[in-house]
Amino acid sequence: MRSLIAMLLLCLASRSLTAQEHAVAADIRAGDSLETALQPEAAAARFRAALAIDSTNYEALWKESRALVNVAKQIDSKEDALKDRRDSLYVHAQALAEAAVRVNRQGAQGHSMVAQALGRLSRTRGGKERVRFARTIYDEAIAATDLDSTNDPAYHVLGAWNAEIKRLSGLQRFFAKTLFGASFMDKANWDDAQRYLIRAVALNPQNIYHRLELAQVYIDLKRYDKARELLTSIHDLPIADVLDHKYKTDAETLLTETKDKKEYR
Repeated sequence: MRSLIAMLLLCLASRSLTAQEHAVAADIRAGDSLETALQPEAAAARFRAALAIDSTNYEALWKESRALVNVAKQIDSKEDALKDRRDSLYVHAQALAEAAVRVNRQGAQGHSMVAQALGRLSRTRGGKERVRFARTIYDEAIAATDLDSTNDPAYHVLGAWNAEIKRLSGLQRFFAKTLFGASFMDKANWDDAQRYLIRAVALNPQNIYHRLELAQVYIDLKRYDKARELLTSIHDLPIADVLDHKYKTDAETLLTETKDKKEYR
């Protein structure tokens, strides 16, 4: 009798677990659809619903992180309350991505999202704070590309990281070397900024942000012909990100600013 009851309980538990798995999968699918429809806030809510059922679901963790980054990066305001909300979203996104890494250290997306969330947050901060984030951003992006050589957002982060370090002032670079040592900061170079961003574009040629960031690096290097070629190509690319309309406007502005600039060889 006891063995029969035990078997019945096991069967019920198994059915319950299957029902939970179906519910989690349904929430993730719904979140994916909303993300594709450029509704990241609604997408984040569905991924959060999946995590309410299974708090250690790797896919839901990194995907909610990505959705929150997409919500936060749209907030462009000088109002303290909005800036605080934006930064808190990036911090929450970073925490979710770090949780994903704890669940699955061999998953590239978790590492990539740590780098992306912290990279976005660093761009809202002053020079010294940006420097403090530099090591984690670099290490997590490298981990992502080591685990998945097709992770284009991680290559974008690495390209931007090299460019951002090279753009630091002399004082900021001195502070960075004091904090991390010259050997680490000397990793940054313009060749890698180009190489990683070229790789990101090659992996995802429809991505507007990859092309815009690479064009900005070419402008830094006074490679205006290459920059204009990329900026011109952005015009006809499809909208696939919540900031793509802004990126297209930024590209047009850069085209106007560089139209008369000539390369010096």
